[in-house]
Amino acid sequence: MFCKNCGSQLDDRAVICPHCGVPTDNYYANGNNRNCGNGYGGPAADDAPSAGFAVLGFFFPIVGLILYLVWQQTYPLRARSAGKGALISVIVSVSLSVVIVIIAFCVAGFAYAAGNVYY
Repeated sequence: MFCKNCGSQLDDRAVICPHCGVPTDNYYANGNNRNCGNGYGGPAADDAPSAGFAVLGFFFPIVGLILYLVWQQTYPLRARSAGKGALISVIVSVSLSVVIVIIAFCVAGFAYAAGNVYY
């Protein structure tokens, strides 16, 4: 068997990798819970969706993206909130930019058609 974290060859009965300390599948097969919040098996017990992190991600999309990437394994619900805020912010920004460009071209076209533009 090989360690999923560092790739070292392990004894087939190994419970924890002696090289990097990451639990193996045998560790979880012995009844240990994957949702212990230790960063290896699942979310932490205090993980919950957060509107505050969604708002933070909306106003500062790069912060929302960083929080999403950092918390993705240990706090998946919080990470998803921050990521959603960042994604919504980017979508709104792009949509508003497209609408502004379309309006600008329409106004310029109408002004040119009306003869109000002098070159």
